[in-house]
Amino acid sequence: MTETLYYIICGVLSLLAMYGIAMMSKVPTAVRGNLLLSFCMFAGIILTLFYYKIFDAVTIYGFILAGTVIGAILAQRVQMIQMPQTVAMLNGLGGLSGAIVGGLTVVGIGVHASEFPLFVNVTGVLAVVVGMVTFVGSMVAAAKLHRILPQRPIVWKYHELITTTLLVGSIVTVGLSFIIGKDFGLLSNVDFILILASVLGSLFGYVFAIRVGGADMPITISLLTSLAGVAAAIAGMAIGDLLVVSIGGIVGSSGLLLTQIMCKAMNRKLMVILTGKTAASTTIVLEQAITNKPEAAPIEKKEEKNIGKVIREAKSAIIVPGYGMALAQAQHQVRQLATMLEAQGTKVRYAVHPVAGRMPGHMNVLLAEADVAYDQLYEMDAINDDFKDTDLVVVIGANDVLNPAARDAEGTPIYGMPVLNVDQSKNIIICNYDLKPGYAGVPNPLYDMKEKVTMMLGDAKESLNQLMTDIRSTSSESASEPIAEEVSEESKLGDILRNAKSAIVVPGYGMALAQAQHQVRQLATMLEAQGTKVRYAVHPVAGRMPGHMNVLLAEADVAYDQLYEMDAINDDFKDTDLAVVIGANDVLNPAARDAEGTPIYGMPVLNVDQTKNIIICNYDLKPGYAGVPNPLYDMTDKVTMMLGDAKESLNKLMEYSK
Repeated sequence: MTETLYYIICGVLSLLAMYGIAMMSKVPTAVRGNLLLSFCMFAGIILTLFYYKIFDAVTIYGFILAGTVIGAILAQRVQMIQMPQTVAMLNGLGGLSGAIVGGLTVVGIGVHASEFPLFVNVTGVLAVVVGMVTFVGSMVAAAKLHRILPQRPIVWKYHELITTTLLVGSIVTVGLSFIIGKDFGLLSNVDFILILASVLGSLFGYVFAIRVGGADMPITISLLTSLAGVAAAIAGMAIGDLLVVSIGGIVGSSGLLLTQIMCKAMNRKLMVILTGKTAASTTIVLEQAITNKPEAAPIEKKEEKNIGKVIREAKSAIIVPGYGMALAQAQHQVRQLATMLEAQGTKVRYAVHPVAGRMPGHMNVLLAEADVAYDQLYEMDAINDDFKDTDLVVVIGANDVLNPAARDAEGTPIYGMPVLNVDQSKNIIICNYDLKPGYAGVPNPLYDMKEKVTMMLGDAKESLNQLMTDIRSTSSESASEPIAEEVSEESKLGDILRNAKSAIVVPGYGMALAQAQHQVRQLATMLEAQGTKVRYAVHPVAGRMPGHMNVLLAEADVAYDQLYEMDAINDDFKDTDLAVVIGANDVLNPAARDAEGTPIYGMPVLNVDQTKNIIICNYDLKPGYAGVPNPLYDMTDKVTMMLGDAKESLNKLMEYSK
C-alpha cells in the first residue's frame, strides 16, 4: 500500500467517523451511528496492521482477543445505571493507551527512525503527561461515581497551590524533552524524564479530580473525554500516523465543544473548575448550610389535597427526570404515568436539564430505553418559561437541577447555575428517596413549599405506582353506575391472584411489542411476595427468533432458573392455580391438537388450557400469526380476557392483587 493511498483511506475513515457522530445526535439514527463508529475503529486496526506490515506479530492478536472478550463482557453486564462510571473508565483507558504509545515512541520501541527526533521526543513526553492525567483523573471520577471514593468534593489545605505546582512541573517535564539525548548527566536519561512525566501527570490527574463534586461532575467527564482524544492525537503525531491524529482530534474537539456547552449551561468557567476554586471556596459555606438546616420531620400525606384529583384535572404536565430515576430504574413507570396522563387529555412534556444525571445525555438515554418520543424531550432553555403556566410538575429523583437556592445562595457550589423553574409551577409532586440535599449538598427550599409541593419519599417505582393508583381510584369515584359489574370482575381477579399458590407466566410476541417485560417482572414479584410460586413457560418458537423471550426477560432481571422450556413444564399446567399469558397465541392454541389442515396442526403447544384459572393479556381477539382461531377465548368459565396494551393490563392486574 502506498503512502498516498493510506492517507486517502485515513481521510475517508475520519469523514465516516464524523458522520457517525452526527448520526448519534438523533435518536432514530443513534444505533447506526454507533455501529458506523465501531466499523471505523475496526477498519483502522486492520489498516494499521496492513500498512505497517505487522501481521506476523502474533502477540497483537492475543491482546486484540483479550480486549474483545472484556468489551463483550462489559457490554452484557454493565447496567444503564452504571454507564457514567463506565464512560469515565473507558476515557481513562483511552488516555492510558496514548501514554503507553508516547512512552514507547520516546524510547524507540516499535517505531522507525524519524527525520524529526526532537518533534518525536516532545510529542511523546507530552502524550505521556496528558495520557496519565486522563487515566488517573478518569479512574478517580469513576470511583466517585461508583461510590468507592466519597462523592463530595475533597479539598485539602493549599489544594490550589498543589494543583498549580503539579501543572507547572508537568510543563517543565515536557520542556525537558527538548534535551533528550544530550549529555546533561541525569537529565540525559530518557527513563528519568518518562518516569517524572508519568508521576507528575498522575498526581495532577488525582489532585484535579478528587476535588470534583456536585454539579461539576458532568463537566469533568466531558473534559476527560476530550483529553482522551487529545492524548491519542498527540501520540499519533509522535508515531507519525495520520489516522490516529485525525480520529483523536475528532474526539478531542467534540469533547471540548461538549465541555463548553456544559459550562455555559451551568454558568461555570472552565478555568475555575480546573483550578478548583469553586470547591475550595465553598466548602465552609456548604458545611454550615448542611449543619444549620433543621432535621426535617417525616412528611405525612396531606388529607386536604387529593393528589389523584390534582393529576386528573391537570391540562398540562411537565416531568422532570433526575439521577434518582436512574437509580430506581423507574423510566418505564415514568412512561406509564405519562401515557395515563395523555389518555385523559393532559399535554405531557419532559424537561431535561443539561447536567441531569452523571453524564451528558444520561436522561435522554434512559427515557429512550422506555420508548419516550424524542420530540417530547425539551432542553432547559426551550421549556423553562413554561413552568409558570403548567398545572402539574412531577419530579423523579432530581434535586440540584431544580434547586431555587442556585439563584440566591451565594458561596454554594450551585450558585449561579441555571436551574429548571419548577418552583413556579402550580402543583409539584416530588418523588425522591429522602429529604437529603442533592449531589452538590445544598438544601432545597422546594421541600418547604408545602402549600403546593407534595413529597413522596421512598423508591421511585413505588411512588409512581402509587400515583397511578391515585389516578385510577379518582377515576373510579367519578365514574357512572355501570362500573359496578366491572368492579365485581376486578374483585374476582383480585381473589384469583391473591389465592394462587402457584402461577406460570407465558410470554409471547405481544409482550415484546408492548415492551412489557418489566411489568411482567413486577407482577411476578408481587405474587412471590405473597408466597406464590412463580415460573415462566417459554415455548421454543415464542417471539420472532429463538431465545427472543429469554433475552427480554433477562433485560427485566428475571432469574434464569425461573425460565422453563415447554417439555420441562408442560405437565405442570394441570396442577397450577393460575396461568398469566402476555401476548402469546399460537404457542398455546389447543387447536394444534385436533384442527387438521391448519398451519399449526401437530405442533406441540403449551398446555395452558389445562390450568385452573387463566388470564390472557392480549391486544385483541384476533387469531395469532398462523391465523387459526383460538378456542381458549371461548372458555369463559376459567379464562379472563384483558384486551388492549399489555402494560396497561398488567398494571391493572397488579392493582387488583393488592
